[in-house]
Amino acid sequence: MTPSPHHLTWLIALAAVFSVATAAEPYREPWRPQFHFTPPKNWMNDPNGMVYYDGEYHLFYQYNPEGDKWGHMSWGHAVSKDLLHWEHLPVALREENDVMIFSGSVVVDWKNTSGFGQDHKPPLVALYTGHHTQKPHQEQHLAYSTDRGRTWTKCAGNPVLDIGEKDFRDPKVIWHAPSGRWVMAVAWPVNRQIRFYDSPDLRTWTHLSDFGPAGSVEGIWECPDLFPMEVEGKTRWVLVVSVGSGAPAGGSGCQYFVGDFDGETFTVDPSHPKETPGQKDDPALWLDRGPDFYAAVTWSDVPSRDGRRIAMGWMSNWQYANDVPTTPWRSAMTVPRELSLVATKAGPRLASAPLRELSTARGPAQRFGGGTAAEATAWAKKAGLRSGPLDLTVTFAPAARGNAGVKLFVGDNEETVVSVDRDKGLAVIERTRSGAVGFSPRFGGFATAPLADPAGKVTLRILLDECSVEVFVNGGAEALTALVFPSGDSRAVELFGSSEGPTVSDIEVRPLTSCWNPE
Repeated sequence: MTPSPHHLTWLIALAAVFSVATAAEPYREPWRPQFHFTPPKNWMNDPNGMVYYDGEYHLFYQYNPEGDKWGHMSWGHAVSKDLLHWEHLPVALREENDVMIFSGSVVVDWKNTSGFGQDHKPPLVALYTGHHTQKPHQEQHLAYSTDRGRTWTKCAGNPVLDIGEKDFRDPKVIWHAPSGRWVMAVAWPVNRQIRFYDSPDLRTWTHLSDFGPAGSVEGIWECPDLFPMEVEGKTRWVLVVSVGSGAPAGGSGCQYFVGDFDGETFTVDPSHPKETPGQKDDPALWLDRGPDFYAAVTWSDVPSRDGRRIAMGWMSNWQYANDVPTTPWRSAMTVPRELSLVATKAGPRLASAPLRELSTARGPAQRFGGGTAAEATAWAKKAGLRSGPLDLTVTFAPAARGNAGVKLFVGDNEETVVSVDRDKGLAVIERTRSGAVGFSPRFGGFATAPLADPAGKVTLRILLDECSVEVFVNGGAEALTALVFPSGDSRAVELFGSSEGPTVSDIEVRPLTSCWNPE
């Protein structure tokens, strides 16, 4: 096949980027995130085993020690005291004997129910999926650590749970205090179900119940999470389930259910969306409606005095994850997000906001007090506002119709557009001309989130990094996350609006300092 001129141009540009990246210092390569977690090199996907212990947040993650595409799945490992600055540690659990280490969770076994603890110190216990590469089979395995997660021992009795299935993975284990037992939620992907088990010791597991199919069922189900949250003085339970396809922006995504869990059975709340005649999309609730948010789970054992439920997801999409044009690493995590359960007219719904510790990386604020889009653009130019690591909040004045927004990473025939479309009642990210888009026919396009009050004031908090845009709509009632790969000189910021009158009520922007290369 003879390459088209467009394809040749793309290949030449990509070769130039790789040449620059080869010569760049670590964490200064083109498109390298500056306040998001990335491995030094190679492939990464799902966050795993997120747990807090002895003053450290642990992040394990699906990792290929041997290359920058999916394969040889093992658990990478890093620790942090603030969820921003990370210390990379050696690979925690490696593929061996033709068994890959798929996703799972880690708990602190405070009461030493497993018997692995030593010297009156609780062990860290990992439950993960063993994926056999020579036969189609998945089962749940156990490993433990008695040295703060620095080294791990695989249990001699593995597997600890095997139902003889080809697809049966991603165990999330929690301590269920009312029943005094461990509970495991594990995905039965092809069946679009989550299976629940319990155990007194993390080694022997008894089946309790199954949940599903429900919500979005176009794609396989993976990476469940289960946790309680308070709303209006009542404890509810949230079940998070990732789907391999069929998400709002196309491809993979992360749905959730609100309901009740009695230690055996999860019952979804009656307010969950229901299918209606002629409906095109599955009736589902989404943690994030952008194209690049998947496999989100929350940290276990965050101290009760803190009280937060903190989540993080994989910032990519299975439609093109192996092809994104970064080197020597491939994939990033989202910014950690604080979740809250909010009472709405439609029922209890999750909201999300960037981690509060992000404020420690923010520089001095620059503010625009309101005016037309043209005046806001002139202010941005005068202020020297440039796309890059930024925490940008824009509030758009009420308007009955029309649209308004901000253009980011603006350069020669390039822009990433975040906007409010009042006629359609949507917040929108458009990345059709965001820079490098030719590496996959499925990259690009639009992502949208509904506005509760399209004619009212709309506030967009936008986190920009070197290759990502995360948008939190009206205090995090909706979120949109998208990867972008702009040219190095596409840095301008512009605002636009269809109204000739005041469009922008307020802008606050703060630069974000690098968590990897502090000046």
